Amino acid sequence: MLFGVFATHSPELCPLNNETSKKIFMDLKSKMEEGIKKYEINKIVEFYMSVLEHEWIIVIDAVHAHDIEKLCIDVGISSLSTVKIVPMNLYDHTLKKLQANQ
Repeated sequence: MLFGVFATHSPELCPLNNETSKKIFMDLKSKMEEGIKKYEINKIVEFYMSVLEHEWIIVIDAVHAHDIEKLCIDVGISSLSTVKIVPMNLYDHTLKKLQANQ
């Protein structure tokens, strides 16, 4: 199942402005790659960021949202950001469901 992880931090905690946040950010990719092996997370599909909005958007293929929650805690995302985990569907899959119900 796909989940969108929306992580928002304040300008003061931005890795561009805060040394502790910068260290967390610099180690994030390797820690996430290690962390997915620990939980029922299939893969990190994509990782986007909007620098001026201080928001990260991570698309993750996982079995349970709770595993993503644990990953965000383990790798440090939750130490500098408010995190929202949202189940997502591909447009094509939703379209097929709608067409099947006609």
